[in-house]
Amino acid sequence: MERNEVFTRLNNIFRDVLENEDIELTDSTIAEDIEEWDSLSHIQLVVAVEKSFGIKFTSLEIMKWKNVGEMVDSILAK
Repeated sequence: MERNEVFTRLNNIFRDVLENEDIELTDSTIAEDIEEWDSLSHIQLVVAVEKSFGIKFTSLEIMKWKNVGEMVDSILAK
């Protein structure tokens, strides 16, 4: 799977979970960049991403992410 394909799928997941059609993710996107992205919605996002991609993240992986680019790296590593 290519990085741009992962971003396309993630954009759709974020837009759906956060109910914001204007979201455009980049490698450097962080929670503070998106008003609807709080600690509760973060959990919902992780669950939706795992379900969509058919993968599971460890708690340590999730805690290490500093931005969306690192989430994409984790997805591609699986």
